[in-house]
Amino acid sequence: MADLCNRFKLYIWVFTLLIMISFFISFILSYIIALVAIAFYTLIERKFLGYFQLRKGPNKVILIGLPQPFADAIKLFVKEQATPTPANISPYIFAPVLGLILALILWVLFPHSNPSSFLLYGALYFLCVSSINVYTTFIAGWCSNSKYALLGALRGIAQTISYEVSMALIILSTLILQKSIDLNIIKCISWIILLIIPLFLIWFITNLAETNRTPFDFAEGESELVSGFNVEYSAGLFALIFIAEYINILFISLLSATLFIGSISLFIDLQLIIKTILLATLFIWIRATLPRIRYDNLIYLTWKRFLPFRLRIIILLSVILLT
Repeated sequence: MADLCNRFKLYIWVFTLLIMISFFISFILSYIIALVAIAFYTLIERKFLGYFQLRKGPNKVILIGLPQPFADAIKLFVKEQATPTPANISPYIFAPVLGLILALILWVLFPHSNPSSFLLYGALYFLCVSSINVYTTFIAGWCSNSKYALLGALRGIAQTISYEVSMALIILSTLILQKSIDLNIIKCISWIILLIIPLFLIWFITNLAETNRTPFDFAEGESELVSGFNVEYSAGLFALIFIAEYINILFISLLSATLFIGSISLFIDLQLIIKTILLATLFIWIRATLPRIRYDNLIYLTWKRFLPFRLRIIILLSVILLT
């Protein structure tokens, strides 16, 4: 009997170990796929911007420039890392690494048909992780001990915090309609864009501000701030900041497709990927089209225009669902 119990415990231990290994492999593969997607997204952006400006974009590296992102990555990570003399070294290195980690751990929320883990509170998890991103900007600007970097960080922090309120309220509105906070369930039933298109437009504008993209790229106002909070970064650390920014763009596009544009039961994952690519392409199109607006207009837009509208939407949805 004792031998049977020991054998049963061994089977449980081995089964648990195999599950943990499968989870680990699944997460690693997800992160690798996300990084490869970022590489080709940057290539698509440079190609699109080139054609918008009547030029070809990168086309010299091997076959029509396809390996260009990998060449750029190798160049950045091979370069010597120059560290400013007055910088606080530990947080200076820690800030880009933290930004990349926060961007990558969001991808455990990918709502595909065969997830390796189940997060029932995916929307809350997203809000918690995304709210920490502001600290990476602050640490990167402060620890550089550069007044230009600090000014860029302060502007970026004010912008991010202001539009986080907008993002949280819009997600709350969609969750009220969905009656669920599990992204795997929401992706199958969400057609909210057909019901409240103005809310989706506000959500998309908020995403542009949250990811520091044109016309809200004030954290990197080159003409006033000499590239903003990342002015003292170069080589590999700059590459980490760059990669984290683009990972956030792709994940925000994925979240937008999940919350607002649902999928029919057939080929759900493929539909979600296509919609994510289309939304991510809009970021590029807007960058090539719109100029940067004034900073005071940016803050005025969210607190004076978006906030009253969002609160009215939440009250209206609550009243409709309760009656």
